[in-house]
Amino acid sequence: MGKKGYLILENGQIFEGDSLGSERYIEGEAVFSTGMTGYPESFTDPSYYGQILTMTYPLIGNYGVPARRKKLQLLAHFESEKIQIRGLVMSSYVQNASHWQSSESLSSWLKKENIPALSGIDTRTLTKILREKGVMNAIMTFEKPRNLSGFTFYDINRDNLVSYVSTKEKTVYGNGKLKILFYDCGLKLNQIRIFLRYDTTIIRVPWNFDPLKEETDFDAVFVSNGPGDARTMPETIRSLKEILKRKIPTFGICLGQQLLALAAGGDIYKLKYGHRGQNQPVKDIVSGKCYITSHNHGYSVVERSLPSDWNIWFINLNDNTNEGIRHEKFPFFAVQFHPEANPGPTDTEWLFHYFVNEAKRWLKIT
Repeated sequence: MGKKGYLILENGQIFEGDSLGSERYIEGEAVFSTGMTGYPESFTDPSYYGQILTMTYPLIGNYGVPARRKKLQLLAHFESEKIQIRGLVMSSYVQNASHWQSSESLSSWLKKENIPALSGIDTRTLTKILREKGVMNAIMTFEKPRNLSGFTFYDINRDNLVSYVSTKEKTVYGNGKLKILFYDCGLKLNQIRIFLRYDTTIIRVPWNFDPLKEETDFDAVFVSNGPGDARTMPETIRSLKEILKRKIPTFGICLGQQLLALAAGGDIYKLKYGHRGQNQPVKDIVSGKCYITSHNHGYSVVERSLPSDWNIWFINLNDNTNEGIRHEKFPFFAVQFHPEANPGPTDTEWLFHYFVNEAKRWLKIT
C-alpha cells in the first residue's frame, strides 16, 4: 500500500486510509454505491464524473480489471474510454485478484489513469453520514490536514458536467432501418450495443447538437444518461422542446428522463443521497410488475410539475420517487433507472426493443 490519505467531508469529518491509486489532491461530491460487483463498468460510467465514490461492499478488487478490447467499434467490459470517477473509497482492497479475464490489478489501473483511491476506510460509518446528512462536497488529500481553514469545498453541480464527458463529434454505428439521433450526454456504451441488435442506425451526437441547424436525417431520438444537474443544459432542453413539438418518437434514460421532463414543462429536484447501485426495486404502474434495476442518479422528476398529458410509468418501491414517465398519446417516454444495466440486472432491457417497435409503428416503418 502507498502513503496515508485523507477524505475530508464538507461537514468537517475526516477519514484516514491507505492509498492504492494516484496520490494527488482532488475535490468532488462524496456519494456511495451499494453494488457488490461490476466495478469496471461503474468506474467508467460517465454519470459518476466529478464524484468521489464510496463502495459499500467491503471487498473491492478481487477479480482485477479486464483487458481493453473492442467489439463493434466499442470497448467491451467498460462503459466509456476511461475511468470517470474523481476518486474512490473502500473498506478492504484485495491485492491478489483472481479471474480468467483479468489483465491487471485495480490498483495498477487506478494509478495508470491518475485516480486517487483509499482503502481501510470505515465505509459503514461514512455511508451512514451520507445517508443521514445527504451527499456532500469533499476533498481527498495526501497531506495530513492540520486544520480545515485552508480548504475550500467546490460544488461540482454548479457546472455543466455533461460538456466534459459528451462526444465532440458525430459518429454513426450500424446500418439499420430506424435512424436514431442519439444525444450523448455521458452515455454508457451498452446502450449503443443493445440498440444495434434491433435493426437500427445510431447517430451519436454531442449534448448541444441542434437538429434544426444541422442537416441530419433521423427518425427517432434517444437521450442518454450523464452527470450533474440537467438544468445546466438549456441548449439540449430547447432542442428537445422542438423535437417533442414535431412529434418525433423520443426515449430518455436517467439524465435523459430529467431533460425530457424539463422540455415538457416539468421540473426536477436533488435527492438527499441519490440512488446508486444494482438492487433498486421499481414498479411498473401500468402492468403492476416489479423489477430489480440498476441506478446511478442524484436527481428526480417532480411528478406534480408534469403537464396533465404526461403519466407516471414507474415508481421506486424504496422511497416512492419517480422512475419513469410517458406521454398519454405520443411515443415519448423515459426511465430514471438503467435498463442497459452493466452492471446490474437486465430485467428491463426490453425497454429498448419496446422503443424501437413503438417508433417504427408511429412512423409506419416495416
